Amino acid sequence: MSDRQIQADFWLNDYMTPWDMYAHGITRYLTSQKTNYQQMDIVETGLYGRALVLDGKWQSCTGDEFLYHEPLVHPPLICHGNPRSVLILGGGEGATLREVLRWKTVEEAVMVDLDEAVVEACRKHLPEMAAGVFEDPRVTVHIDNAINFLDTTSRQWDIIISDLSEPVEYGPSFPLFTREYFQKMAKLLQPDGCLVVQAGSTSPVRLDFHAKIANTIAQIFPNIQSYSSSVPSFGEPWGFILASAEPIPSRPDPKEVDRLLAEKTTGGFRMLDGSTLLGLFQIPIYLREAIAAETGIYTLSDPPKEVGQGILKDSPTSNP
Repeated sequence: MSDRQIQADFWLNDYMTPWDMYAHGITRYLTSQKTNYQQMDIVETGLYGRALVLDGKWQSCTGDEFLYHEPLVHPPLICHGNPRSVLILGGGEGATLREVLRWKTVEEAVMVDLDEAVVEACRKHLPEMAAGVFEDPRVTVHIDNAINFLDTTSRQWDIIISDLSEPVEYGPSFPLFTREYFQKMAKLLQPDGCLVVQAGSTSPVRLDFHAKIANTIAQIFPNIQSYSSSVPSFGEPWGFILASAEPIPSRPDPKEVDRLLAEKTTGGFRMLDGSTLLGLFQIPIYLREAIAAETGIYTLSDPPKEVGQGILKDSPTSNP
C-alpha cells in the first residue's frame, strides 16, 4: 500500500468532535502499519507536506509542526534560563528533541517513547522533523512506558516536557494527565525546574480538558501559565500549560528574551522570539474565565476519558 499513488480526492477525516472534522487531502501513503500499540500511518498531503497519523488522528506535519514544537519547548527553557538536563515524555517524531538541542546549555536530553516502530518510521519517512538530532551525543532514547520510567527513576531534571497525545478512554496515556503523575513529575524536577504539558485544544467549544488540566496542575505547582498556538493543520488553537515552583513572568520582556535566545541558543527559530512569547502569554478572556471557573481535577480514580466531545456533551437533547 505504501507504493500506491492515491488521487487527490482521497481524504483523511480527522474528527475534532463528533460534529466537526478537518478533512486532509492525501496524495500518497508512505507507510501504514499496525504496531504493538496503535495504527500508524505516515502520509503525504496536498498542502501540508508529510504527516504522522496515529489511530486515525493527525499528530503533526512538516508544513506547520514548528507552530506546535517551538511553543511547546522554548517557553519553559526560557523561563529556566540555563537548562542543562531535559526529559521528554513522548515526542517520537524527534522534533521536540530538535528544539531542545537548539540550546547550547543543554548537556543531556532523554526521550522516552512507548512505540519503537513509530520512532523508527519517523526517522525514515520524516527525517526533517528530527534533523539528525538522534545522532547527537547528548541524546538518549528509551523505548519504554513513560509511567514505568517515572516510577523507576529518582533522577532530577531542569525541564520535563510532556509531549503525549491526547488521552482516549482508558488508553495508555490517560494516567499521565492525572494529579498523581503530575506530583511524580514535580518530585523529579530540580527546585528551579519547569514542567510543560501539551494540554489539548483551547477552542471555545472544547476547552474543558485544557481548563481541567490547568486546575489539576495548579493543585501541585504554585505558578502556572496557560497559553496556546494556532496550528492550521490542527484546525484549532492548541494549548500548553507551563508550571514551576518559581515565579513565571506573565509579561516577559521581549528584549531580554531575545538577548537570552541569542546568547544561549543556536537560533533558527521560525515562530518564537521575545515578542511572540509576550503575545502567547496574554490569553483571551474566555480562556482565563474557563480556567478560573474550573473546580474539577483529574485523578487516577477519575481520569480524562472522552477528550474532544465538545461543550454539548452534557447538554439535553432539544427538538426543533
